[in-house]
Amino acid sequence: MRSFSLFSLATAALSTTAAAIGVTGEAEGFAAGVTGGGSAEPVYPETIDELVSYLGDDQARVIVLSKTFDFTGSEGTTSETGCAPWGTDAACQLAINQNNWCTEYQPDAPAAAVEYDNAGTLGITVNSDKTLLGEGDAGVIKGKGLRIVSGASNIIIQNIAVTDINPQYVWGGDGITLNECDLVWIDHVTTARIGRQHIVLGTEADNRVTISNSFINGESDWSATCDGYHYWGIYLDGTSDLVTMKGNYIYHTSGRSPKVQGNTLLHAVNNYWDGNSGHAFEIGAGGYVLAEGNLFQDVAAIYQDPIEGQAFSSPSESQNEACSTYLGRVCELNGYGSSGAFTQADTDFLANFEGKSIASASPYSDVASTVPSTAGQGTI
Repeated sequence: MRSFSLFSLATAALSTTAAAIGVTGEAEGFAAGVTGGGSAEPVYPETIDELVSYLGDDQARVIVLSKTFDFTGSEGTTSETGCAPWGTDAACQLAINQNNWCTEYQPDAPAAAVEYDNAGTLGITVNSDKTLLGEGDAGVIKGKGLRIVSGASNIIIQNIAVTDINPQYVWGGDGITLNECDLVWIDHVTTARIGRQHIVLGTEADNRVTISNSFINGESDWSATCDGYHYWGIYLDGTSDLVTMKGNYIYHTSGRSPKVQGNTLLHAVNNYWDGNSGHAFEIGAGGYVLAEGNLFQDVAAIYQDPIEGQAFSSPSESQNEACSTYLGRVCELNGYGSSGAFTQADTDFLANFEGKSIASASPYSDVASTVPSTAGQGTI
């Protein structure tokens, strides 16, 4: 009788825990309305194979990570000849010769021996109607990223960390890849020690994406700038992409955080760039950036010159009135601490925001006190 009672209590406790697992908050901006796996009963993978299966199958799922899933070594290693485009100093990244990148684009770079973990070079496929949640600060995917491609839609990734993907090698792998997808919300995610891009949107259309409250941690023992600041941060290179970045903490980078080009409309609002030894924004042809209410602290260059696309950087209270017609409110000023200014004031592209779901904005003075302590895994 006592055994039955204990079993009943344990079952009840497990049911209560499962019922309590769910998404915190709602997506703002372009991915508003995303539901992910909805009300599907949570599943708790125990092995890397189970995790891969749950993420890639055709069922709506709420997948809960309660531990570290370490893919390091799971697919073997490769030893081959790469190159050293930035020198052979111990702090410099080497490069894998992926798609003949070394031989075609860096023909003068010294050859270098590389040995990399195969699991990192291609992320886990994430199919439609998935919610991927971490419990507290326990949900970690190590040595392999996530890949949302080929028409996948309605996906929520919240409160996890993606870490340690061949950090010493360019082309060693990306943290989170999106290409030809729609309605994706990446929230309270930490990415750290990534070989290539922490978050990358490819050349196909990524129709509605929100990246919020996430911690892009660029600290590394290796970097393309050979200074411990990661260069390959966030790469937005799509076709008619709509991307909201709100409340993110972008730390210790040296460039491309983000790079925006192709045909990408980016709303960057209330983010905190902290400690960048190079440039933050790289705005190429077809990149359209509205930046408001952000704080730039110790950023050597807010943008790489020249800007080939268009940008509106909320340069003054009078100029910010231009936002009212298309956003329904005046834009917020950006703030700068030991950083250069960002005074671009292109307004023609603001019409592209009309009728879309727009994230709210707070004054930049609120950013320093809230974003570093609330961004990333384990803070919700």
